[in-house]
Amino acid sequence: MSRRSVIAGVGSALPKRRVTNDELAAQVDTSDEWIVERTGIRSRYIAGDGETTGTLATEAARKGLANAGVDAADVDLIVLATATPDQTFPSTATKVQAALGINDCIAFDVHAVCTGFLYALSVADSMLRSGNAAKALVIGAETFSRILDWDDRATCVLFGDGAGALVLSAEETEGGILSTKLHADGRHNDLLFVDGGPSTTGTVGKLRMKGREVFRHAVVNLAGVLNEVLSDAGLTAEDVDWVVPHQANARILDATAKKLGLPAAKVVVTVDEHANTSAASVPLAFDTAISDGRIKRGDIVVLEAMGGGFTWGAAALRY
Repeated sequence: MSRRSVIAGVGSALPKRRVTNDELAAQVDTSDEWIVERTGIRSRYIAGDGETTGTLATEAARKGLANAGVDAADVDLIVLATATPDQTFPSTATKVQAALGINDCIAFDVHAVCTGFLYALSVADSMLRSGNAAKALVIGAETFSRILDWDDRATCVLFGDGAGALVLSAEETEGGILSTKLHADGRHNDLLFVDGGPSTTGTVGKLRMKGREVFRHAVVNLAGVLNEVLSDAGLTAEDVDWVVPHQANARILDATAKKLGLPAAKVVVTVDEHANTSAASVPLAFDTAISDGRIKRGDIVVLEAMGGGFTWGAAALRY
């Protein structure tokens, strides 16, 4: 038996407003057919007044704690993955901490864009294994709608807002998180980025992407890191019950599954309902598949994501 991070609970949150492709087509030169054919997306949720990355993260965290039967006062670590924080500083994690009524714990943000949740999960797992924490909230939360160029039909139709949270507990077990693998290659900055920042332009900026190039890198990188994390965990593709991928594009999900020889039936897909919610997409999809009964206790699950940077990563776990 080893000290490992066990998933004690899950939760998620979405903004109140659901926006269909037809609604977008009334504002942007696009159509439901065009969006579905190229991405698989049919709707997304867009944050309204009073809804922020912090409020969505807090709601997801509350639901996760309730699902785990854990009191907020017992949490000693919050790692929040986001590329759209409420403020430049302090971290949105500290806002969640305060909203939950936690007087003192370790709390910080992680910024690795769409791979952010995998980075946050790996950091929290390391801290729990080392004994620096016993119970952790790992959250992915985004309001990407606030950094989209709504005149760019190639990107504005792809993204949505939301949050997902996992409650981790350090336990002596052979289950839990079995392995995590992370990568980054900063040479590809110009393929997916936001054209602003405090130290360059002093503005927030808007998202820019060269979709075809991102697609090509995504399929190769994701297949590679999935094989890597399975090997490290002593598993094969046949051992996997479910893959919960970053929900970027239905075509990327299909291509990655084929490259690994995984049946499509084992891949959790929510991109049609939520679009790409960046760091929130993996925990949001994970919670969805647990809530609807697909993922069950004891299942072998692999999480994976790739985002701007490029960053990419994966985690293998026994739920």
